[in-house]
Amino acid sequence: MEYFVATCEELHFTRASVKLGITQPSLSHQIKVLEDEIGVPLFDRIGKKIAITEAGMILYRQSKLAFGNLASAKEQIGELQQIERGTLSIGALPGELNQLVSSLLLEFHREYPKVRIKIFGVEDVADLVLNNQLDLAVTILPIENERLHTIPLYEEKFYFVATSEHPYAGRSSIDFEEIMNVPIVMFPETHRCRQLVDMTCSRAGFTFQPLIETTTIDSLFGLVRSGAGGTVLSKTLFEMYNFEDLHPIPIQNPTLCREVGIVYHRDKYMGKASRGFIDLLTAHIKVLKQDVVMESCDR
Repeated sequence: MEYFVATCEELHFTRASVKLGITQPSLSHQIKVLEDEIGVPLFDRIGKKIAITEAGMILYRQSKLAFGNLASAKEQIGELQQIERGTLSIGALPGELNQLVSSLLLEFHREYPKVRIKIFGVEDVADLVLNNQLDLAVTILPIENERLHTIPLYEEKFYFVATSEHPYAGRSSIDFEEIMNVPIVMFPETHRCRQLVDMTCSRAGFTFQPLIETTTIDSLFGLVRSGAGGTVLSKTLFEMYNFEDLHPIPIQNPTLCREVGIVYHRDKYMGKASRGFIDLLTAHIKVLKQDVVMESCDR
């Protein structure tokens, strides 16, 4: 099964054999034995290239789940022996949520010095959690999947952000539709923050067309600070950087708001390291709520 999974991920017998440390003929023989046992081809062989068949994809997904369950069993047995080691894989949306998670790594490492930590900045965390590629993830709620358990963390509003020289500077609020009348610097359509803005525009009956799109936070802030245009940002992201030359203006009619939370697989064993990180993150959010007024979304 390990040979089969490696071949699926490499889609090349030679590369897979090198990865596994065996000869290519040995790998090909083992895959043929597996196909004979299953009774159907697992790969389509097209010259030197291979592709996973539909049956092969079913077996690949189940194999990943099986290996995930095996790792979970080892983790549980290890905890019985009071061994705090292993790997904790955490997913977070690129941007402020990724930085929120990363900001706690040092404190977590002090508590669990033998645990290896992997942080993945990904947009779609649900499938990765369900496939046991992530132990948990910090993402936007709600996520409609009965196999996932969610822990709400906080709610926050979005603001129009610009320099003090911007025509809207000094205003106490701005209607959402007014954003369409000025140059905007924004993340691309794949970014969840952008998707919230696009969805709001669609409901209002118009299309959102930023003047400039950028994938990185640093370049977005740099463009806004240079006067290229305003932007729409979450309160978390704005306060994380806290540039004194940028000013947030509340958006109304409608307000833009989102809920952030933790998700993990209901049926996956929650190890001590995972529970520890969740406790650390929830405690950190409670402190933030005490130190900073965190606005709730309008219902």
